Formats: sequence, structure tokens, C-alpha cells
Amino acid sequence: MSDLARAALSSVVPSDLLLLPPDGATPLLVVDELPESSQAAVRALLDQGESPNTVRSYRSGLRYWAAWFSVRYGRRLALPLPVPVVLQFIVDHAERLDDAARLVHGLPPAVDAALVAAGHKASLGAPALATLVHRVSVLSKLHQLQGLDNPCDDGRVRELMARMRRGYARRGAQQVNAKPALTREPLEALLATCDDSLVGLRDRALLLFAFSSGGRRRSEVVAATLDNTRRQAGGWVYQMGVSKSNQAGRARGDSHKPIVGRAAEALQAWLEAWQRAAAAAGQPAPSGGLFRRIGKSGVPGAALSAQSVRLIVQARCALAGLDPAFSAHSLRSGFVTEAAQQNIPMAETMALTGHRSPASVLGYFRKGEVLGMRGAALLDGGTMDNNDKKKR
Repeated sequence: MSDLARAALSSVVPSDLLLLPPDGATPLLVVDELPESSQAAVRALLDQGESPNTVRSYRSGLRYWAAWFSVRYGRRLALPLPVPVVLQFIVDHAERLDDAARLVHGLPPAVDAALVAAGHKASLGAPALATLVHRVSVLSKLHQLQGLDNPCDDGRVRELMARMRRGYARRGAQQVNAKPALTREPLEALLATCDDSLVGLRDRALLLFAFSSGGRRRSEVVAATLDNTRRQAGGWVYQMGVSKSNQAGRARGDSHKPIVGRAAEALQAWLEAWQRAAAAAGQPAPSGGLFRRIGKSGVPGAALSAQSVRLIVQARCALAGLDPAFSAHSLRSGFVTEAAQQNIPMAETMALTGHRSPASVLGYFRKGEVLGMRGAALLDGGTMDNNDKKKR
């Protein structure tokens, strides 16, 4: 430490200062230990600062680790785990080619069957690569948060994971099985299933709100309220708070999402219908969450959950006869893909979606533009217009 730094510190914290707690106050703490009450507070702060979906996925992953370990080793899971246990977990769950070029994995049939019977696995066999990678990441995060030696940082584990991914890639397996995109055409098919009933008006408004405001995630749709979604000249504006790319909920220039055109009309129609239903039932004027459950009484009730948004999209897809692989997230990927197909600048698209990195949306743009690439039509000289020819 430099003399200047020492002088600065000594002027702020005098070395002879000792302030003791008054008699009867909280006992002094041990410097290198954290009391149980403070440990509980740390856990609460960590949990409350994480998204509910992430917390659920972590808990699911840890339950699987505990179940696998107890069946495989005949005792309860205890941390820290040794490196050989993590290596065994990977070997048990990763697919590899045997000498006969058949895909196999190391999970014994009896163990596999026990995990399925107990509800920890949906079916027999190796999980998807993404599931395996996630479960190893969960174990690593748990060791990190508890300040334990992390077996997932061991060179043997890291090398095995890296080579395993390359092996999957060479066989053509992808780690992420992306949901198909709900672009304009399939979205119109969904909207066509929405009638003028209260449920139909709500679902039409929800679908258009989620798509047209920039491809909102489920959590962002259910976070929309009558307080943060305001009517303005020409439409509505949804002021987003916490999101996946803004976990701290900081005020940002792109936090305001427009709802205009058909989306604004659908939202207005839904809110007016909700107000009429509430008045007829003698209930207070609409407030709180923008999209509500509708019970057997036909009156809007509690706000929708993120799970409800997923079910609504799936139900509308079924009514429209669309691929069951579509999901609520298909609205987000569909918005980005459609924006690329309609030549919307990437910067404008990112301002609406809230993506912070161009790399996150570049794949959608490439997919949306792929059939329009002029380089793919080099043998079809008549496909270029006059402006293109002049440029050449």
C-alpha cells in the first residue's frame, strides 16, 4: 500500500478508534463466522433476487441430484461432492457411441427405472443434452453459493463436459431445442379462434399485446397492470419493470413498450368488456393485473399466472390446428423473426424486445432473411431488380 493510500485510510478510520456496544445490546459477533440468522437472511436475499422460474429450475435440479445420488450410492446427498461423483453423473446421463456405433448411456436399468417410478424422470433413457448441462450447472451454483470446493471447476469435469458437447454436436444433436416461431401467418390463425366472448376478447388482447409490444415473455405479460399500462394518444404504453435483461428493474430508455393499431384496439375492447362484466356483477372497477382469469360466473377474477399464459397459447394453437410444439415463447421468437422478414432494423427490434446483445437476436434475423439472400440466387439472374443491377 502506498503512503498516500495509508494517509487517506488513517484520516477516515483512526487506528485507535474502538466503539463498544452498550450493556445488554446484541452480543459481539465472531469475525470469521456468520450467525445462522444472518445466513437465513443471505438465503432470503438470494432467493428474492432471483426469478421464480430460475428458483424452480434450481430446486428441480437439486431434487434430481439427491434422488440419483441416494439410489446410486445408497445414502443421502452431502456437500461438497467429490469429483468422481460428478464424473459418474455425467457418464450415467450422457449418450455415447459404443463399439457397434449404437447410442448408449451409463445409467443402470434398475436405477433408471427407480428414478422414473419415483417421478424424478419422465421416461427411461438419457436426458436431453440441455437437461444434463443444466443439472451440472445447478450443482456448481450450489457449491459456489455455499462457499464449498466446487467439483465442477475441476479440470477433469470441465474437459469431459467440453468433449461431451463436441461429441453431441458431431452427431448433429443440438443443446437447445428452440420452439418454432409464431410469425404473422400462424399468429393470425390463433387470432381467428378468438370470438367476441369475454374469454375470446381477453385472449385476443393478450396475444396481440405479447407479440406487438416486442415479443413479451410470459413473466412480462403477467406483470402488466392498469397502473403501468397507460392510455395515450394513438394507443397504449406499457412501462416494464423487472425483466430477464433488467433484473434490477432500473429505469431505462427502452422500458416503454408501445401497444398500437390492432393490439391497442383489442386491449381497449377487452378492458371495456371487463368493466361491463364487473359492473353487472356489482364488483369494483377494473384494477391490478391487466389479464385476468375468467371463472364459471363469467366475471374476471384473479390475475393470470405465467403458467396460464402458456396454457392459453397452447389451447389457441390446438383450436387453430397448429403444431403443438408452439409455446408462449414462440410469440417472442416469432416477433423477432417477423421483424427480420419485414426488414425492420435490428436496433429498432432490440429496443422493443429489450435484448442487450445483438448476438441474441442475430440468429433470428439470419433465419428470417435466409430465403431473401441474393447470393443464393446467383444462377437466377432475372431475380434481381434494376436497382440491384445498377449497383453491380
